[in-house]
Amino acid sequence: MKFSRTTEYALRVMAALARTPRHPHSSFALHRELRIPQKYLQRLLTTLTKRALIRSVRGRNGGFVLALPARRIALADIIEAVEGFDRQPQCLFGFAECRLDQPCAMHERWARHQRAVVRTLTTATLADVVSSPPR
Repeated sequence: MKFSRTTEYALRVMAALARTPRHPHSSFALHRELRIPQKYLQRLLTTLTKRALIRSVRGRNGGFVLALPARRIALADIIEAVEGFDRQPQCLFGFAECRLDQPCAMHERWARHQRAVVRTLTTATLADVVSSPPR
């Protein structure tokens, strides 16, 4: 599965904030660390703030922090915030309607895999992404 550039950037920003949850990150620091174009990053931070996934901290040492604990932010929440997240299986061949009485050749197999992806993205949290794997 390939995410859009916007989703990829949003996931990277959120992971960076989750790694140091008490430390506000300036947009410039995020730009330098993640190598996301500054204007793109500004729009993304605005979107994530409006969707209440992050919040801005004012002041000399201000910046952006997570609005919720990382364990309460599902990956699907981040995707939904930046581009929408359709939880319903879509036809592999792009048919607007894949009728149940005449399903396409891949209907059931594809729908089963899509449901698994949706389940993974709705149950996996930001904390899962940033936790260190066992050595």
